Amino acid sequence: MQTQTNQDFKIAVYYPCFLGGGAEAVALWMLEALKDNYDVTLFTFSDIDLDKLNLKYGTHLSKQTIKIKSILPQFLTAPSNFLNSNTKHFKQFSLHSVLRLIKAKQDDYDLLISGYNAVDLGKPGIQYIHWTGVVEKNKLAKKYYNKLSDFSVERLKKNVSLVNSKTVAQQAQNFYNVEPIIVYPPVVIESIDIPWEDKENAFICSGRLVKAKQPHQAISIIKAVRERGFDVKLYLTGGGGGGEQDYLRFLNKMIEDNSDWVKLYRNLSYEDYSKILYSCKYGIHRKQEPFGISVAEIVKAGAIPFVKSTGGQVEIVGEKNQDLLFNTDEDAVEAIVKVLSNEEKQSHLRQALQKQKVLFSTERFSQEFKEIVKNYLEKK
Repeated sequence: MQTQTNQDFKIAVYYPCFLGGGAEAVALWMLEALKDNYDVTLFTFSDIDLDKLNLKYGTHLSKQTIKIKSILPQFLTAPSNFLNSNTKHFKQFSLHSVLRLIKAKQDDYDLLISGYNAVDLGKPGIQYIHWTGVVEKNKLAKKYYNKLSDFSVERLKKNVSLVNSKTVAQQAQNFYNVEPIIVYPPVVIESIDIPWEDKENAFICSGRLVKAKQPHQAISIIKAVRERGFDVKLYLTGGGGGGEQDYLRFLNKMIEDNSDWVKLYRNLSYEDYSKILYSCKYGIHRKQEPFGISVAEIVKAGAIPFVKSTGGQVEIVGEKNQDLLFNTDEDAVEAIVKVLSNEEKQSHLRQALQKQKVLFSTERFSQEFKEIVKNYLEKK
């Protein structure tokens, strides 16, 4: 009897919308981890530019190494991303349309994987949960779109669940009654030791330029720090498909009003983003995150990040490093001022953060994910 080799296994990966962010990095590195050993197909709403995404996330994907099944062709990707960013109905239609498609093709594949949270794939598979209730609990989904994809919460509970942090593991246990496996997301940036004195007296705030990420509050916090006598700059790096147009107008006006010390970089390649990241002494992240991949990038780049005191980002900086945590904007200003005023404290924090760097890498993610997939297929 002939044994089945890895290349004989066909794997489908669900990731409906590429709009930027940490979840997107996870999905692409799933594909990267699997491409050499399996027959891999990505199911998505509109076709994607792999070369552009490779530059952004450090992957090496091509249409020779993975297949892509999309509902819309690539020339409609830009308007599709705009609508996904700005129209709730269209976003739900996209999510559930791709689910409907992958379920229609489920029998063609040995394994179905969701890179976009907990979903009903039609049969048991693997799901990476960034947060709970994202696809199925939306009011529009419950009223209209769960019917489009024949969505069943009971079926999704049969998937092997991966999560990005202890915070999300607890949430997934409570929400879905599953026992998840923590697999920290891939962090592309290399850990390079640049002398502290060679870095700029600047903060970096990175992430999608949307209200939920609160870059405007990062500006307000650093402005208050400057008013306390500290000559620091702020670099905003972000992007994503479409964007929230009203919020972007508001944010751009705020940047323009403070242009002598705030600078915005949009849609950078990962190489250019890394150069800015390495140059900064500090980072600021205002939003509570399930994980917070940009915070992990700040840590790996050797900068000192200040983050919200609850959420997955606390695991990244380390719960013991209380000097880096804040609750309110006022707390953030006080925490930053205390650290900036004390060089000895800065040195101590940098040493403490060295221990956190090893937790986050593309190699670690790929190795752990490949092992989980291998074990799953061996049990089939």
